[in-house]
Amino acid sequence: MNTSRNTLVGVLVGALALLGLGATGGYWLARRGDSMQSTPPAAATSAAGQGRKPLYWYDPMAPNQHFGKPGKSPFMDMQLVPKYAEEGSDTGTVHVSPDMVQNLGMRLGRVERTRLDSGFHVVGSVVFDERLLELVQARVEGYVTALHVKAPFEHVRRGQPLADILAPQWLESEQHYISLLDTNADPSGVLRKATRERLAVLGVPDETVRLLEVTRKPNATTTVYAPIDGVVSELSARAGAAFMPGASLFRINGLKTVWVNAHIPEAQVSNASPEMTVEAHATAWPGTTFKGHVIALLPDVDAQTRTLTARVAIDNQGFRLSPGMYVTLDFTSSQTEPQLVVPSEAVIATGERKVVVVAREHGAFDVANVTTGGERNGRTIILSGLTEGESIVLSGQFLIDSEASLTATVSRLQGTAP
Repeated sequence: MNTSRNTLVGVLVGALALLGLGATGGYWLARRGDSMQSTPPAAATSAAGQGRKPLYWYDPMAPNQHFGKPGKSPFMDMQLVPKYAEEGSDTGTVHVSPDMVQNLGMRLGRVERTRLDSGFHVVGSVVFDERLLELVQARVEGYVTALHVKAPFEHVRRGQPLADILAPQWLESEQHYISLLDTNADPSGVLRKATRERLAVLGVPDETVRLLEVTRKPNATTTVYAPIDGVVSELSARAGAAFMPGASLFRINGLKTVWVNAHIPEAQVSNASPEMTVEAHATAWPGTTFKGHVIALLPDVDAQTRTLTARVAIDNQGFRLSPGMYVTLDFTSSQTEPQLVVPSEAVIATGERKVVVVAREHGAFDVANVTTGGERNGRTIILSGLTEGESIVLSGQFLIDSEASLTATVSRLQGTAP
């Protein structure tokens, strides 16, 4: 009986001991689990990083927000990443392994110093050269008795008859001049000279005056001649019609040269200058190049197209170019001094600035703010921000999000490199 009781007591004591050990082990495991959970993977990784002390922790998706201790990001479902002093400042420097560079397909290039012809390509429309405009105008009252050029836009030659007109005031002045040619009342010729000048003031053609001096006979009608080679752009005279003093009878535009109104984008205005050489090509004349130069930059920017009009004078070979034609224009201006240039694909426009990713030694990359000039043949002029011989990234910049800061982008690249 006593033996059975002792055995029962021993069993109870053993069970209580096992329960105590289980409780103690469970508590120890729970504390160890909590300890492990309180140390985030990022912190563990940092602790393993040769004992380096982080400057701060940050979320790669929001790098401008700094945290004083590790933990989970309040923005994204991810652990904060430590930032070390030896990784560089906030300028965006990042170290990428050679394998990662190869996987990203990055291509590198060099900043070069060379002479680059600055120019651009625009479209323009042909108009008359207003400097070659001549007006055949009536200075006296009269009538059109005959019309030799009867339709507008006819080509005329210098000295070609345009119309016969009857002007009573002309006839009277011609008769007075003839009477003075053979008289001895004006031995000094002063009166004859004054009368001849009066004919010129009244608009009597020089051909008519010379004919009077030869024939000594006035004509009831006077022929008006074309003063230049060109085209009659405006015809106001009609046979049998009367005209008043000051009326325009013919408007003749020369075609030896024409103007082209070139519409230059606002961003290219700084590359255009007066006397800049231009080559024009017209669809109507394939294979023909027309030479010209800029004579004026009109101070008026179109509010809709954001273009400025450049007036270009073109030598019109054989009168081939006609007003209303469209031509393509190549503006070229040779630079006298070499300039820094980079391939245009290396320049990234973020909206607020333009940057170039620069490749440093030992797999380091950073971002340089640049000021660009003109662009031609796939190369962009660099005014500031780079130096000759620097290595730059030509492809792979698609990782840079123009909507975010470049520091954040480089941080994401650093976080994904391993």
